[in-house]
Amino acid sequence: MTKSAYVALVTCFNEDETINFEATRAQVRRQIAAGNNILCAGTNGDFTALTFEEKVRLTEEVVDEVGGQVKVIVNAGMPATFETLKLAREFDRIGVDGIAVITPFFIACTQEGLIRHFTTVADAVKTPIYLYDIPARTQNHIEPETARILADHGNIAGIKDSGGSQETLAAYMAVGREVEGFDVYSGPDHLVLWSMENGAAGCISGLGNVLPDVLAGIVNAYNSGDLDEARRCQEIYTNFRTDLYALGFPPALVKRSLYLMDNSVGASRQPALLPNREQDGKILDILKKYGRA
Repeated sequence: MTKSAYVALVTCFNEDETINFEATRAQVRRQIAAGNNILCAGTNGDFTALTFEEKVRLTEEVVDEVGGQVKVIVNAGMPATFETLKLAREFDRIGVDGIAVITPFFIACTQEGLIRHFTTVADAVKTPIYLYDIPARTQNHIEPETARILADHGNIAGIKDSGGSQETLAAYMAVGREVEGFDVYSGPDHLVLWSMENGAAGCISGLGNVLPDVLAGIVNAYNSGDLDEARRCQEIYTNFRTDLYALGFPPALVKRSLYLMDNSVGASRQPALLPNREQDGKILDILKKYGRA
């Protein structure tokens, strides 16, 4: 099975915090050039700060820019099934390769509630649905047993695991081995190669915004059978992740790193990370260490 990489694309903003669609399109082209697929409106795309209408237009712009050159998955997940369903139907209309549904946040869910939530969305659209588990941010976790139940749904095509636990990821991959057509994508940047070696379909990575070539290098080398090169690229990726994420909230630091490389991406919407001269200096030192500044 050929493995694939998706980058959880940043959403670019103007100084007044409106979306800069042209700058976002430029980031899409950058990922296409590296050979990476796109996840739109995810955690690294400031999805919680975007309005319903903005998510719809953002997806239209990204799909138009991609023009079928790579695959596009878009995140429709919201706290309520009602709004998640409305977004999923819009993305179904636009035409994407997959719709990710992050677990509801703020609302505490039982596993039964999660099954109802994901099933309702999957029943309503033709586009394949991908479960999206990131319990540290949502406080809701898809248990492997729940993933196994949902994997039997004809329109649930897989899961993105951003929990960071190898044990949970391994359990999801066991479901993938048991249920044909249920693909597992790793979210933690340090587990890209390990996950592919153990049965994952690939990865969905935020750090790929900053190091698109290194991410593509891991996957391409693995697919070609050059494990030494895959390990070399993974080591760079892991070390960069360790250095950068030691400074704070990963999505904000990814966005700020990219800003220091190309200020057209803008800052995140408030109350996210504000420019800080001391912190920017530390980020620049990391970028220079890895030949990015």
